[in-house]
Amino acid sequence: MTKLVKGVGINDAGYKVSLYEQIDGKKTLVWRCPYYSRWLRMLERCYYEKVHERQPTYTGCSVCEEWLTFSNFKRWMQSQDWEGKQLDKDLLVIGNKEYGPDACVFVTSVVNSFTSDSGNNRGDYPIGVTLERGKFKAQCRNPFTNKTENLGRFDCPDQAHLAWKIRKHELACQLADSEYVTDERVAQALRTRYL
Repeated sequence: MTKLVKGVGINDAGYKVSLYEQIDGKKTLVWRCPYYSRWLRMLERCYYEKVHERQPTYTGCSVCEEWLTFSNFKRWMQSQDWEGKQLDKDLLVIGNKEYGPDACVFVTSVVNSFTSDSGNNRGDYPIGVTLERGKFKAQCRNPFTNKTENLGRFDCPDQAHLAWKIRKHELACQLADSEYVTDERVAQALRTRYL
């Protein structure tokens, strides 16, 4: 029996998915099948403890039964607009923890970064809110300028979060209509995510 990939996956590729060469006396990866690479990283995010230590938001994530077999994932990926994009599991279905064909989509790094909630390092206040000199400051990163916009200071965190949410929705709608989004499912998700 073939060894399972990351303890759960079945590599049924029928071809070499990785090529190694001896470089300066070391075995070095020189090429990896792009489909296999995405599949492997997905499995690592869900089933590799070292990833969970660095990124606890992946704890509790899983891969649907169908995608535990490489050829099934590859077939799905080939039908997607994936080149130069990242696999996302929770844009179409907020809070989703299972990678599968109904919830996953490929997005640009700009979209992926924009929709990340930074849950690992956000702190005690709602997203977009920090406490500064006794006031709650609202901030939002603009995906077009890549700069953080200061939205004002408020007496309570809920007011600051509302200011963040309004600006985030405006930017999400602009992003949905931009060159960074080519999939209508992604555009629709962006338009409704921060309402």
